[in-house]
Amino acid sequence: MKISIIFRSRVDAAQSDKRPTIPHVVAYSRKGFLQIDLIVALAILTIAIVPLGFSFARERQVLKTEYYRSVINELVDGEIEILAAGAAKNFPDGVQILSVSSRATGKLPPGHFQLTKTGNHLRLDWTPAEKRGVSAIVREATLK
Repeated sequence: MKISIIFRSRVDAAQSDKRPTIPHVVAYSRKGFLQIDLIVALAILTIAIVPLGFSFARERQVLKTEYYRSVINELVDGEIEILAAGAAKNFPDGVQILSVSSRATGKLPPGHFQLTKTGNHLRLDWTPAEKRGVSAIVREATLK
């Protein structure tokens, strides 16, 4: 292994202490580039990702509404089958609020079940208390 030692004169050492100004300019321009890069990245994040987050929130709301609609459809279908099988003979003709005994009704949005009986014709409605969200669901049947 060969080691070389270089001796400098005092003049060379004094000149090497003076630093040129060009590398400082380059260093500052790199910092400026990083700041611009950060601003561009934040702009991309704002333009692309934030609307995507809002669309996920909207999709969650739509899925919740569709879940409610499917549960209400199941309840109305089940009740109209029970009524058509013979339970409607116990109800007088006219409009009445029907009480549905199911644990699923506790998780539904506010609303009520309404039975309309006209002779042998049955109509069962679920009507929401609020205008927004799930719309009214109607089933009809005829007694034999």
